[in-house]
Amino acid sequence: MNIPDGLQYTKDHEWVKIEGNTATIGITDFAQSELGDIVYVDINTVGQEINHGDVFGTVEAVKTVSDLYMPIAGKVLELNSVLEGNPEKVNEDPYGAGWMVKVEVKGSPSDLLSAAQYKELIGK
Repeated sequence: MNIPDGLQYTKDHEWVKIEGNTATIGITDFAQSELGDIVYVDINTVGQEINHGDVFGTVEAVKTVSDLYMPIAGKVLELNSVLEGNPEKVNEDPYGAGWMVKVEVKGSPSDLLSAAQYKELIGK
């Protein structure tokens, strides 16, 4: 199970990489492995202000559809357009080519987990 240091994580299995006032967000390796083969990523929130904890999109896998929860409040700046034609990138490279959105950060989240805390959460 790949859980890189240097990222922050949520209890809902999203990861966050904050650089300046921009955050890149995706789902964790654990989440994609639990979902199985991802066949569609539905995110229609570009340009919108999303509150911490609100749904910003969904991921459809062969087995199920899962909501994506915003780990930090902010304005969605960009969607990873690669995922439109290649949703399997989330399975192949969840922390790289499989990122989902970039967000302009508003405020500072207090409930993000370190890699060590996230490993403890998922029992790894």
